[in-house]
Amino acid sequence: MSIQGQLLEVTVVGCSKLKDTEWISRQDPYVCLEYATTKFRTRTCTDGGRNPCFQEKTTIPLIEGLREITVGVWNSNTLTFDDFIGSGRVQLQKVLSEGYDDSSWSLQSKSGKFAGEVKLIMHYANAGKAQKPWKAEAPTSYGQTAPAYNPAARYAPSYPPIGGYPAASPYTAAYPPSLYPSPANPAPYQTAAYPPPPMQPQAYPTTAYPHTQAYPQATYPSQPYPPPPSYPPAPYPGVYPPPPY
Repeated sequence: MSIQGQLLEVTVVGCSKLKDTEWISRQDPYVCLEYATTKFRTRTCTDGGRNPCFQEKTTIPLIEGLREITVGVWNSNTLTFDDFIGSGRVQLQKVLSEGYDDSSWSLQSKSGKFAGEVKLIMHYANAGKAQKPWKAEAPTSYGQTAPAYNPAARYAPSYPPIGGYPAASPYTAAYPPSLYPSPANPAPYQTAAYPPPPMQPQAYPTTAYPHTQAYPQATYPSQPYPPPPSYPPAPYPGVYPPPPY
């Protein structure tokens, strides 16, 4: 997919460790971006010194074949020309492939020495769309053609399944039978009795146990033993009361 005319969003966050071009007061830096014919300049950070902050956003139209942005940092002067602090090149390969890049880019002075860093945040909304189109038919090694790729068919179930449905097994039947609708019983609530009939009492057989039978009564002689005494008792022999001595 071509990037020609696509928009790249760039935010100039700030700079750090800048070379100081002032001897007495604090320097007033600003950042310039240049991409083909597109140029952008941030506001001047008054008394920003070596670590100015900008937080300014711009949009750059991309050009096919141009994958870098030139960045330069200057110190604003009122009476004389602005002082050049440093410049660098920002590569766009990462943001065009991943859609986001928040790296810091080093700056160099005119003599090639390190002059600080500038931090940019870049967004590219069309990242990841530059993929090869899927071919409708691709020849195979057997002289056949493969069907066209359909992403929706990946999640669609196939009916009936490959190989057919498995044979029903009598051991997998549910017991008791379910009351939910099924192909075998589409109207379970019409055929099943609800509520179920009450359970009938079951008559259990009675068993005669030995202790429930009557034992034979014991027989005794008609005469009691010992024989009862006669009443009234027989008088003592002799005269009563006894005679005096």
